[in-house]
Amino acid sequence: MAEESISIPNDVKVSLNGSSIITLSGPKGTLTKDFSHTGVEITKTEDKIIVRMEGKGRKPKTMVGTVSAHIRNMIKGVKEGHVYKMKIVYAHFPINVKITGNEIHIENFMGERSKRIAKIVGDTKVKVSGDEIIIEGIDKEAVGQTAANIHLATHIKDRDPRVFQDGIYIVEKR
Repeated sequence: MAEESISIPNDVKVSLNGSSIITLSGPKGTLTKDFSHTGVEITKTEDKIIVRMEGKGRKPKTMVGTVSAHIRNMIKGVKEGHVYKMKIVYAHFPINVKITGNEIHIENFMGERSKRIAKIVGDTKVKVSGDEIIIEGIDKEAVGQTAANIHLATHIKDRDPRVFQDGIYIVEKR
């Protein structure tokens, strides 16, 4: 059997629906996540969330560690939020980045006429200021996937990466 406990900060409210769906509320917002597919049991005491799984071997420990890390990320998200900063890098053709609805349009990348499109995932907020893109949100997975979508939209294949360094890259995670 594996077990791990996570302390609950004062300004975060926790509610459990069954033993695997957890909802966290804090100053930044509310997050709900379903862990029923993992087989772990989540319980709540006054000031702690306890994640446990029955069984022998490595799997219970790894599953409990994974679910605990997700819950810690959710606590940080509803308390402070997650912020990724990305830098627009180009050598010759200036890259134009525009936000349209829940899509990011990247124009003039490597002098291409067609625009490249990256999707914004969930309730993530994206701001463009000069050569910097700031991605903010309470769900770490949505913020990270949005940053990955932007990076992959400008990923160059079949060229030497030491010479063709144009693209949009993550420079800071908070």
